[in-house]
Amino acid sequence: MTLRLTPRALADAKRIKTWWRRNRSGAPDLFEQEFAAALDRIAQLPAAGKLYEEGDLDVSVRRVLLPKTLNHVYYTVSEQDVVVLSVWGALHERGPKL
Repeated sequence: MTLRLTPRALADAKRIKTWWRRNRSGAPDLFEQEFAAALDRIAQLPAAGKLYEEGDLDVSVRRVLLPKTLNHVYYTVSEQDVVVLSVWGALHERGPKL
């Protein structure tokens, strides 16, 4: 099974990584480490994430929480691949537009 990130997910991760490095000097690599571990986990166990049932989605979307940085990784699973759609702060009042 292949793991892919959409351009949006890549941009989200880059934005969060940049913010984290600028604002969390005590643990500047924490987001990057948590994100990499989450990608490894969902590549190995795609069903690990909880189903995300918000909104009117045409596909099943799952998400996993990065517990220390409080971000969710949103993704879909098919027979061939896992596609990361977005990385979004868990503290936002709403989910990402998927």
